[in-house]
Amino acid sequence: MNKTLKLIHLTVLAFLFTACSVDLWTPDDMKEPGKGDGTENPDNPDNPSTPSSNEDPAYVWDMSAVPQITLTVPLDQWNALLDYYDKDNKTKEYVKCDVQFQKGEDLFTVKEAGMRMRGNTSRRRPENGNGHHVANNTDWNHFHIGLNFRKYYKDKEHKIKGINKMNLKWFNNDPSYVREPFCFDLFERAGVWTAAYESYCRLSIQVEGDAKPAYYGVYTMIEPYDNKYLERRVDMFGDATGNLWKCTWAQGPAELKATDDWLFGQDDNVHEYTYELKETGADFATAKAQFVDFIKKLSGKGDESFKKWIPTVCDVELLLRTYAVNVAVGMWDDYWNNGNNYYLYFNSQDLTDYKVFMIPYDYDNTLGTSNCYDPATHNPLDWGDRGTLIERLLKIPEYKKIYVDCLKELVDPSYGLMDYNSASSRIQNWQKMIGPYVSNDTGQDNVVKDEQAGWSSYKYPIMGEGGYLKRKAQTINSL
Repeated sequence: MNKTLKLIHLTVLAFLFTACSVDLWTPDDMKEPGKGDGTENPDNPDNPSTPSSNEDPAYVWDMSAVPQITLTVPLDQWNALLDYYDKDNKTKEYVKCDVQFQKGEDLFTVKEAGMRMRGNTSRRRPENGNGHHVANNTDWNHFHIGLNFRKYYKDKEHKIKGINKMNLKWFNNDPSYVREPFCFDLFERAGVWTAAYESYCRLSIQVEGDAKPAYYGVYTMIEPYDNKYLERRVDMFGDATGNLWKCTWAQGPAELKATDDWLFGQDDNVHEYTYELKETGADFATAKAQFVDFIKKLSGKGDESFKKWIPTVCDVELLLRTYAVNVAVGMWDDYWNNGNNYYLYFNSQDLTDYKVFMIPYDYDNTLGTSNCYDPATHNPLDWGDRGTLIERLLKIPEYKKIYVDCLKELVDPSYGLMDYNSASSRIQNWQKMIGPYVSNDTGQDNVVKDEQAGWSSYKYPIMGEGGYLKRKAQTINSL
């Protein structure tokens, strides 16, 4: 597919979401070979769209390219970052850096952008040891990074192709270098337009005083879930001024059952809440009342009342399609099983008149990586015991059929989504594309391997006869 038509394509898909039937996904919906499947030269200047001052997310998040990002950090700012971590390893404090983004022959520079550490259990100090940075004598560590180009200055120069923010994520416990990019690419291919844009990049960090930049290797570059994310999809959401919540296991599982006050909070860059309000067009109390009302009705309504109510507040077909992809890729650290890792967006500020959307988040522990059950063979109809919303939907025969049909279409070769041949081809092409750039100055994760994380209870590969893709297809086709 022509990358400049990406957003138009997603809008058309949203209009066509009436059912998840075999007529919905056709081969014509698949990406054009060579566009985003890793078969193109990542540095070919003829590939990207022409630079302009307009926002162009398809240019920035382009799965057929591996742009170079270089962060230049003043020594006092780098040392401040280390101090923030040493004081609080969950710190959300920003420091200043300059950002260069190079794709082919196009070079973009942002001066004095904001940079902070990100992550939960995967957080790491940017360099090993204690104390401040010693020039040219550093034991570097991979770490997740949040970039806010307009943290300190709100002018047009503090954007890249109109983009305000991006998150940079290292491949924690993923020697395949493909799990999360594969999942978000699959969401897009399957018509789940709520998923963030994600693609590859190369990262270098130049700390003032060092003889040369430290090369951090290949990272993923991810679109943040914020007000700009909502605005990019306003035609599908219907309104971009509603309430966006991040839902994680912070103060307990985000299972949409309890409504205790301490579970809810507004993002203040300090505290962490199970339900954290990220963006809103209203005040916190109003947004919270809406969320609490939804939770109470979700659990409190009788079967017939629930069946009538749920399609008035939720795009059920889109939700079931989202969850079909979620289960197909083996995401067990999710809402249904673990009460974790998703966003909810209420597209209105009204207490009861809204549509709520479940937004996928954090997909590195997928494609067979698990310390729970075997995600390849576990029953897709009984994924966990915390997903009241999904469980109640699947008790309704017509909704169960939509979900099962979606699962089967994902592994049906005629759609080119997650069947073995098409999925393994994309994976191999991406791995070939990034392979020359993986070796890095941290000394970590220097080789691409088709393996699980070391801690995973299941050690089979993604590909091959006994791999995840074929085992999962067998499980889904047995439904």
